[in-house]
Parts: sequence; structure tokens; C-alpha cells
Amino acid sequence: MMPAQGAQRGPPAAAGGPGNSRCWPQSGQVPWVRVAVVKHPVDPDTAGKIVEALCKADRPESIITWKRSLIVQALLGSLSSGETPLTHEGLDAAAKSASREANHLRALFIHHGLLPYQDPYLARFETWIDDKVRHLPEEVAKPVAQFATWHHLRRIRSITTPEKSAQAPVHSAKQEITETVKFLDWLWETHQRTAASCTQQDIETWLATGPTTRKAIRTFIVFIKNTGKNHRVDMGHYAAKTRPAITQDQRVAWLRELLTGTSESLPYRVAGILLLLYAQPLVRVAKLRTDAIETNESTGNMRITFGPHPVPIPEPFADLLREHLAGRPNLRTGSDAQSPWLFPGTRAGQPLHPNGIMDRLRSLGIDLRGARNTALDEHLLVSPPPLVADALGYSHQVAFLHADAAGDAWSRYVNLRTRP
Repeated sequence: MMPAQGAQRGPPAAAGGPGNSRCWPQSGQVPWVRVAVVKHPVDPDTAGKIVEALCKADRPESIITWKRSLIVQALLGSLSSGETPLTHEGLDAAAKSASREANHLRALFIHHGLLPYQDPYLARFETWIDDKVRHLPEEVAKPVAQFATWHHLRRIRSITTPEKSAQAPVHSAKQEITETVKFLDWLWETHQRTAASCTQQDIETWLATGPTTRKAIRTFIVFIKNTGKNHRVDMGHYAAKTRPAITQDQRVAWLRELLTGTSESLPYRVAGILLLLYAQPLVRVAKLRTDAIETNESTGNMRITFGPHPVPIPEPFADLLREHLAGRPNLRTGSDAQSPWLFPGTRAGQPLHPNGIMDRLRSLGIDLRGARNTALDEHLLVSPPPLVADALGYSHQVAFLHADAAGDAWSRYVNLRTRP
């Protein structure tokens, strides 16, 4: 309801405190963001914090539109009444019937300090494991659950921090667990054998009669061997038979298109250039922070850090990057302008998902793996692998492997350095 004629225009006071002027659009055409959460709050302080978090959006119309959903109104009311505790456990319970809405609020509350940090990928991975094994036969479910929790979940928990997302390791773990389920299910249904009674011939037959994705069971094979469940089996590393690449002319053509063309919006053009120019995997590109970029105040020259040492950003890419930094998207719907991510996502405090970037660049026709391989090869043509590795954030081992695969003379650099 709009204020009566003559009444003071502006947002009413939130529960427990004065109104927030940022909740009131400059045009005065949209009502203030006075959400349903404060109607009958059991905890006025908590309700006020929720309102404050929602009011930090630079574009309050987006919050108003989002709040029109009956599901959102019910969830906010439940939080206000205390029926749903303002905790991760409370939002986990709410997510069973309102997953998208609960997880959006979770991200917003974490970003504004109302909840402690929780990696969204790790939290969903724990639920995914439970769902994955729930309907499997005992002979399959037990070793899969042990592999998922003792190996993957324990490892991912140990390496996940607010600065290092679990997205990539969770994605890899899901692939390995899924392929392990397929293998053990086939093993039980076809031969009535389990992980403990599996034979070397079973593994070789499974690998020889299906797609290359079956190689993902290797980690499980190593796991059952190292934990003493089955000492009779072994599986070596898989070596790809082909190495995708694009030509240098194609790489230059794509760089020219992304620098000067209009085939994609600015953020995805910047992401594509980081792939083509610096051989950066898009999973890493999505996680870049704005503090990875530095500008010399006297010269205006820019540098970006991928590894131990920053590398120059050449023109005209530097101009394009400045334009992107000045107008990063997704900063006006709850994240505020303080987001640390170079590519802020639609959820508060989180970057763009790398799969979204990959899909957009693939839709242009870019061979992502081929582009990265060729970009790395070109750097290795002019610089030794250790220097390339340090500059671009690769391990020395990976840089030498790429140099060997490309047949580059620098692959013999280490031998020259180690001679007495």
C-alpha cells in the first residue's frame, strides 16, 4: 500500500531500527522493500537483520518482484515466526520444499554475515551422496558409501575454504562415484561379485567393453587396494589417445572477435580472452577475484596474477578489462558493489558458475580444450616450461608434459639445467 497523500515518502522503519533509504527507489514509483517477514516477528532483531540484508540491493525492484512469490513469502514468514530457525539446518529443512528460494536466501545471509560460511557445493554433495546410495543393493551401496565419505568427502572438507570453492573437486568426485556405481552394479548383477571379490579380469572386461568414461573407476580401485579390501586388483593411469588443439590462426581470429566483436556480452568476452590469451581453465577463470588485477597508478599499466608472479595485460585487452571492472553485472540484487569476484554470480557472494561460461563460449563455436592447449603451446614456444608454469599458475610437471606433447625444444630445458 502506498503512503497517504501528504504522508512522508520513504521506507518505514525496520523492526528495531530506522528505515534504510536504499530500500526506496529514486523514482518513487515502486513501494519500499518492507517484506512480510516483519509482520509478526517472534524475534524483532532477527527480522530486522533479514530486512536489512534484503534492503542492501541497489535495485530494490528486483527484491520486490522476487518477494511476490507465495513460496518466498511463506519462507520469510516462517523465518520471522521462528518456525524455521535462521541456521543452515533450518534452511536445509526448508530446501526440501523450496530449494531454490532457501538456497538463494542462504547465499544472501552468508554474504551479509547473518550465517557462517558454508560451501554450497560441499553441502549439496553430502545430500547427493545419501540420495545416490539410498536405493542401491547392500552389496553395492556399502562400498560406494565408504568410498564417497572416507575418500572424497573427507578430502574435499580438508581443502575447502572461503577462498577455495569445492565446486571442481565435487564435480570430479561425482563423476568417479557415478562410474563406480555403474561398475559395481554390473559386477553384482552379472557375476554376483562385490568390490572385495572383484578380479583383475572383471576390471579389464569392464574397461574394454564401454566408453572411456569408465576409466573414472581408477580412484575406487586404488581405494579398495589401499584400504585392504582387495589386494588382487590394479589399474594404471589412462592416457588420452588424442590431444585437441586449434590452429594459431584460429586462436588469433577468436581473440580478434572477442576483443572487437559483438557476438557475446562483455563478461563472457573477457572470460574467453583469459582462456585464449593466458591458457586459463574456465573453472579457474570463474574463481578469479578483482584483487588479482593491479594497475600502476603512474603509468596505467595493468597486470594480473595467476601464479607466483603477475603478468602484463596488453592493450587492447586492458581497456576491455577496465570496462568490465567498471560495470560488473549482478551487483544490484543483494550482493552490493563489494563483491570480490571478477565475475559475480546471481547468488549473493558467489561467482558465476564455470559451466555457464563454458556453455556460452561453446555456443560461439570455440573448442575450449583445443583453445587452452594451443594457447599453452604458444607460450611454451618462446619461454621455458618453469617460467610459463609460474606465470600462468600451472605446475612444472604439467608444463613439461605439454611441452613434450607439443614436441617443443624447451622440453629438454630441465636436462640442460641439471647437467653438472
